[in-house]
Amino acid sequence: MIEENQYERIAQTLPFLRRAEPQARRDFLDNAYLARIPAGHDVFVEGDQAEAIALLLSGVVRVYKIGENGREITLYRFGNGESCILTANVILSRQTFPAIATVERDAEAVMIPAGAFRQWIGRYDLWRDFIFGLLSQRLASVIATVDEVAFRRMDVRVAAFLLARSQDGGQVHITHQQIAAELGSSREVISRLLESLEEGGLIRRSRGVIEVLDVKGLATLAAM
Repeated sequence: MIEENQYERIAQTLPFLRRAEPQARRDFLDNAYLARIPAGHDVFVEGDQAEAIALLLSGVVRVYKIGENGREITLYRFGNGESCILTANVILSRQTFPAIATVERDAEAVMIPAGAFRQWIGRYDLWRDFIFGLLSQRLASVIATVDEVAFRRMDVRVAAFLLARSQDGGQVHITHQQIAAELGSSREVISRLLESLEEGGLIRRSRGVIEVLDVKGLATLAAM
């Protein structure tokens, strides 16, 4: 159950709630509840039923798949003011979760029970609009991931990844295995590509840290 004073704080992160009609607001106050989820906790693993959907007020959740060969690939992340479209789909279709969702940074979330969520989607435009907007965002990001995996060379993807993480230069605190998990590759392939980038003077490697030395050169490779 959510208190009135909590509602106003929640609406700062989920501004669409400010447009809630009186009955929708009452339903939210009566059914939703707050939860804190520590980093490292698996919200869902593949095959789980979804008893509730989480709307994040803080923190980050990573959603990813693990293939039969043990390799991981990140599908997407969601953070403040966002939710997991796979969870919404699981609840609405009454299926099981098809991936893994893990909290990367300590999270606070508004939890909405599955039954209430199904009712609200059918009853209130407010919630339908939120989910359709979420679907549009996630579909675009997943298509971008598929495009990268299918059509871009891995060295190009690694360069783009390092640029994004280093914020135009600087250090990236990450392991070779973590990069492999992000990009759906193996640690051996990533290590070989990073060695090549280092030999080309683009980066410098040390244990758990990659330093970008040549931002322009890395950007040229990432644009190929």
